[in-house]
Amino acid sequence: MLTIRPLATSDCLNELTALLHTSYASLAAQGWNFTAVDQPVHVTRERLAGAQGFVAELGGRLVGTVAVRGPKPAGEAYIGDPSPPLYTTPGTAILSQLAVHPDCRGQGVGERLIDAAEAWARAQGFAQIALDTAEPAAALRRRYERRGYITVGGVQWQGKTYASVLMTKALSAC
Repeated sequence: MLTIRPLATSDCLNELTALLHTSYASLAAQGWNFTAVDQPVHVTRERLAGAQGFVAELGGRLVGTVAVRGPKPAGEAYIGDPSPPLYTTPGTAILSQLAVHPDCRGQGVGERLIDAAEAWARAQGFAQIALDTAEPAAALRRRYERRGYITVGGVQWQGKTYASVLMTKALSAC
């Protein structure tokens, strides 16, 4: 049975980082060097700092993850780059590091992880949730659009082989 739960301090960040690498390998094969493709464990830890992580667990094995946090303080870097204004806007939660093990894709794991992240953001009183993804990743963009996310801008992260779109979704009170 699949369980979605908050990331616990007892969860192994080495295992979580390996899950990110495995989950993002298909994107790397398309030439997109997402940070999660090869980030070291210390970057996983940094990306989770100040965030609420969630994991999907199946039979005692981590098969998915997502992180969500509030807005970054103005001037705080985002993976080495200045944060785009959207990510520093009060009332904005930021969704990141969504990953589902390839063996578990197509089973609703990603949707349940996003549901958990959005519910957390709503419960914290955030008015909207934002994310970025590769502009050429049409399937990923469509996935978010089906959930009500709209493209509100773009960004070129330093060292990335692709331009990113910034997407946001209003969070209702219920």
